[in-house]
Amino acid sequence: MSLRLRSMAFDTNSAIPVRYTCDGENLSPPISWSGVPPGTNSLVLIVDDPDAPDPAAPQRTWVHWLLYNIPASTSDLPENVTYAQLPNGTREGLNDWQRTGYGGPCPPIGCHRYFHKLYALDTFLREMRNPNKAQIEIAMRGHVLDHAELIGLYHRK
Repeated sequence: MSLRLRSMAFDTNSAIPVRYTCDGENLSPPISWSGVPPGTNSLVLIVDDPDAPDPAAPQRTWVHWLLYNIPASTSDLPENVTYAQLPNGTREGLNDWQRTGYGGPCPPIGCHRYFHKLYALDTFLREMRNPNKAQIEIAMRGHVLDHAELIGLYHRK
């Protein structure tokens, strides 16, 4: 069985509902996963947008949410999960707004893709003080057992 990631709020390659964006309530969507491989000690969740600022001429990948050291026994995150509600031991990294926590889709132009990526690791990552995506990816090297992806789309009206 391979790692699978899904949301009750949207299907892969379909529209992310407004409530999970800057045009709505900016809530983190509910997500769940299954198929965590044997030997997994922790999980990492990275949500980013490779289409920033304009899908017709992307210049960078914008990071919306970073979680690491999610216990392997965890199988979901509820809608609008707060830091206090995260599974014990879970840590947050800095998104590209230079803050922790979820920041929903808020594209300036065009239809953007939002990649929700879950990684199963054979270790726990060392404690880092407000790491960014690059620092988490470096720490993950050589420890990824499996990964899954869920892509949501959003276009501001």
